[in-house]
Amino acid sequence: MSEKKYSEVEETARSYYNSEDADNFYYRIWGGEDLHLGIYDKNDEDIFTASRKSIQKMADLAEKIDENTRIIDLGGGFAGTARYLAKKYGCHVTNLNVSEAENERGRKMNKEQGLDHLIDVIDGSFEDIPFEDETFDIVWSQDAILHSGDRPKVVAEAARVLKSGGEMIFSDPMQTADCNKDTLQPVYDRINLASLGSPEFYEKECAKHGLKKISFEEMPQHLVNHYSRVLEETKKNESWLKNYVSDEYISNMKTGLQHWVNGGKEGNLTWGIFHFKKK
Repeated sequence: MSEKKYSEVEETARSYYNSEDADNFYYRIWGGEDLHLGIYDKNDEDIFTASRKSIQKMADLAEKIDENTRIIDLGGGFAGTARYLAKKYGCHVTNLNVSEAENERGRKMNKEQGLDHLIDVIDGSFEDIPFEDETFDIVWSQDAILHSGDRPKVVAEAARVLKSGGEMIFSDPMQTADCNKDTLQPVYDRINLASLGSPEFYEKECAKHGLKKISFEEMPQHLVNHYSRVLEETKKNESWLKNYVSDEYISNMKTGLQHWVNGGKEGNLTWGIFHFKKK
């Protein structure tokens, strides 16, 4: 395993996502390629299709993506977004991710799909991005920054490696400004942190580092839709899933997913896509 140094929070996330249960669950239930939230045109849409839509919606925000564009995906999981972007646009994508298990699966799929020449999969932390200043045209992240115990550092690092005039495009599950933190405690416990970011938090932190907001589209309904769909698929496939994932993990996952659904329905959680540009 990696000898890299991680914070306590990162080590907790790394251990979780490296576990056989988590690796198998996300690969077999979450659509096989992606670990982020999807955009649903209908409530029963399959998770893979919805997840691809969120990638394309974010890509459409970029001023330009072509074969000369360098993108870094922070917390990119199985590198599904990297494959989508590299295949469609011919761009070079660096997938930076803390879980070695996910990264190995990602490298294997990159090679199988003939895209490994366009994608670098790096074991590492988005709190300490292992690249020089102003390396990338686009800093990208989908539903990963919530797992950081030092989100201001992630934003600072993202701004540091972004070229002048470059774009930061990311999504994240967030708490609302007027959320009931007591009600959200089970969600905090699930990610082993005391809070989530909020839209106001991200706008403030990005502004500190010279990132000008271009747009923010808030879409809390898709947080509810996504976690509801994952919960539905988990329940529907539970007997089959037990061949790969422990009973305890499945039980905890069903409980955790319901907490996310409840938080969205009660207005304590939100989700959306940000677009910033470095001055």
